[in-house]
Amino acid sequence: MSSLSVAVLGGGRSSEHEVSLASAASVCSGLRAAGHEVAMIEIGRDGRWRSDGRPMALEPGAGLPGHDVVFPALHGPFGEDGTVQGLLECLDVAYVGAGVLASALCMDKVVFKQLMERERLPQVAFEALRVERYRSDPERSLQSLGVLGLPVFVKPARLGSSVGIVRASSPGELPAALEQAFEHDPLAIVEAAASGLEVECSVIGNGEPLASQPGEIELAHGDQGWYDYDAKYSPGGMRLIVPARIPGHVRERVRELAVRTFLTTGCCGLARVDFFVDGETVLVNELNTMPGFTETSVFGSLFEASGIPYPELLDRLVRLALERHQTERRYRY
Repeated sequence: MSSLSVAVLGGGRSSEHEVSLASAASVCSGLRAAGHEVAMIEIGRDGRWRSDGRPMALEPGAGLPGHDVVFPALHGPFGEDGTVQGLLECLDVAYVGAGVLASALCMDKVVFKQLMERERLPQVAFEALRVERYRSDPERSLQSLGVLGLPVFVKPARLGSSVGIVRASSPGELPAALEQAFEHDPLAIVEAAASGLEVECSVIGNGEPLASQPGEIELAHGDQGWYDYDAKYSPGGMRLIVPARIPGHVRERVRELAVRTFLTTGCCGLARVDFFVDGETVLVNELNTMPGFTETSVFGSLFEASGIPYPELLDRLVRLALERHQTERRYRY
């Protein structure tokens, strides 16, 4: 196949800026190994786009001059939430990953879970809480969370990489946990604790997605720990076991639910779907439209174990992006 010119976006305005730069550097290396021409575009914490250190000017409808495809290796707000995807749509350039609606939907954990609930996909019990409601009546707000039991996980609704998440094991810990979530987002989600294993499954494709072998997350601290920021990004914080140590038919159930979740949310290109598995019970936790993308990140590692090496995986993703862009431009708006 012919070589493509790919612009990789890294950095961004969110708290996941450094993680994104690591993902982008790895993507650049993998795409070059796959035979593509690659240019790195860094988005600063100020939101400015820079190529080789020089600010860039973007013109709607003009694409991204000199590039066939954009790979937005961006995590969190202003990168994974539909905002950059909307900008790339206005530029009229092919880009890797979910579109505007799916990106925004999956970034908002509350809306995502409400959709899962509507479609009767199995998931962890949850409650949403807005800061205005909590401030106006803290006592009633805390009482409403009692249906979830303890412990619970309190999270900002629209952030990634486990930033701002607190595990609350007693009623007295809930106010501080909520305050931490509200420092990041005026909307918090409180989730019941789920028993069993944390299992993740990667998905690629457009209309007919392919699910990887599921992998199991084993934490360095065992049952005493949880999959927080340090466990994700500190050396030795976790170990990925592929395939997950669950029965074969349960692994297939995970793969089936990963594809169903991917299609239900309208995703395309790629995603990683996270689950809790306890015996025969499989619960959807969340879907990440642009997971970490280093060669050792879970997304790539799952496909590596499924027989698709990292450079080949990246090659498929940029070609899926072109395919989708060409297909969508056949329609009249």
